[in-house]
Amino acid sequence: MTIRTERVQIPVADGTTMAGYLCRPEGDAPRAAILVLQEIFGVNAHIRDVAERFAREGYVTLAPDLFHRAAPGYEGSYEDYSPSMKLAVQYKAEESEADVRAAAEYLGKHPAVEAGRVAALGFCMGGRLAFVTNGVAQLKCAVSFYGSIAPDKLPYAATQSGKILLIWAGKDPFISNEKAQSVVDALRKHEKPFVNIEFSEHDHGFFCDARSNYNAAAASQAWALTLAFLKSHL
Repeated sequence: MTIRTERVQIPVADGTTMAGYLCRPEGDAPRAAILVLQEIFGVNAHIRDVAERFAREGYVTLAPDLFHRAAPGYEGSYEDYSPSMKLAVQYKAEESEADVRAAAEYLGKHPAVEAGRVAALGFCMGGRLAFVTNGVAQLKCAVSFYGSIAPDKLPYAATQSGKILLIWAGKDPFISNEKAQSVVDALRKHEKPFVNIEFSEHDHGFFCDARSNYNAAAASQAWALTLAFLKSHL
C-alpha cells in the first residue's frame, strides 16, 4: 500500500509544542489510527519504520516526539544507553501524561481518522505510556510491548478505556515476572479486558531489528498477533 508521511506540530496543554511523524495511506477515506509511542531512543529510524509499516496495513499512524522539551528531534544510540536513560529519568510523569493526551486528541481529530477509532501502541517506555494513554484517553484498544508499568502506573488499570494486549519478554532484566503479573492482577481486579502474552525465551527489545536483542521469529509472531488484535478491536 502506498503511503504518505509528514512532520506535524502538536500543541500540548502546558504551552509547549510537540513534533510528530504522521503516516497515512493514500486516499481520502477516513481510517482507524494508531498512536505509536517511542522507546527511550526517540522517534528514530526504527520507530518511523514501525509507523510506516502500520500505515501500509491501512492505519493512520502518529509517532510523537516525547522528548520535545529537553531534546527535540533526539535519536539515541542502542549501543550507549546513558544519554537516552538520562532523558527518560528526567521526563516527568505529568509531562508524559500531557503529551499522550495531546497526541491522542490530535490524532482523534485528524480529518484522515475515522471518529472513535484510535489505539495506542508502544515499546519499552512507549509500552508503559500506551497503558497510561489507555487510562487517560478514550481509545478502542492499546498494545504494550514490555512496558515498565508496575508499580507506579498500576493506578491507571482502573481507568483503562479499551482492551489491552500486553506483550512481555520472559528474560527481561528490567521487568520481573512478578511486576508483569501485577499488571495482569490489577486489570483483573478492575475487570478490564486484556490479552497477556509472554515470549518466555526472549529478552527486552526483541521486536526491534536495530537492537542486539532482536529475534526475528519472535518479532514476526508478535507482529502477527498485534495485527490480529488490532483488526478485532480497532
